[in-house]
Amino acid sequence: MEKIALITGASSGFGKAIAEKFAAANWNCIITGRREEKILSLATALTEKYGVKILPLVFDVQNKSQVFNQLSNLPAEWQAIDLLVNNAGLALGRDSFEKADLADWETMIDTNVKGVMYVTKAVLPFLIERKKGQIINIGSTAGKEVYKDGNAYCASKHAVDALSKSMRIDLLPYQIKVTVIHPGAALTEFSKVRFKGDESKAELVYEGYQALEAIDVADICFYAANLPAHVCINEIVVTCLAQANSFYLQK
Repeated sequence: MEKIALITGASSGFGKAIAEKFAAANWNCIITGRREEKILSLATALTEKYGVKILPLVFDVQNKSQVFNQLSNLPAEWQAIDLLVNNAGLALGRDSFEKADLADWETMIDTNVKGVMYVTKAVLPFLIERKKGQIINIGSTAGKEVYKDGNAYCASKHAVDALSKSMRIDLLPYQIKVTVIHPGAALTEFSKVRFKGDESKAELVYEGYQALEAIDVADICFYAANLPAHVCINEIVVTCLAQANSFYLQK
């Protein structure tokens, strides 16, 4: 039986790797992102390479009307979603609380928290109707411990952790699995976005050790999504060997 995965933030990083992993295993995928060219290019590449069906959707998870217009009105053949991966997220700036930019805070909260809530709320009726499926939320080690100058980003990822726990409780009657994966330092566009395009600062984050790669997180998602029906991994915290938690990193 064909399976369907919906992956947000699939234009790069974790999202792209997750889409590639599931498409390679013959899952049909709904991929979403803000960057139209990248999303359409990925859709074409996955279809050509793996022969699966791909539905590319271009919208910003911050935009409530866009989310519900696109996801609540999916074509009938795409509504039997087996897996939702709430991956879209970002960090902007790394400044002390009193110096941080309010616009950065709002973007992180709107994307990392409201985006997860909007997308899940829009898709949930399809999962509830079938009384099956799984939600995987991509959190962060920043959602387990707060570090200096992390303020709003750490708060947003703590919220993802709390939302995952509450979803797990509330969705028990519908037999929907909820898993949250908290990655540590990973070599993606993350730091480049956080430092607003400053590549020298971004490179320093990963200097002197081997960070996680996007495929590592994709592999974990795939494992969690392919366990027996009665087994649910509630939470995974994953770091590279050089990292113990949000504070300790051996370079």
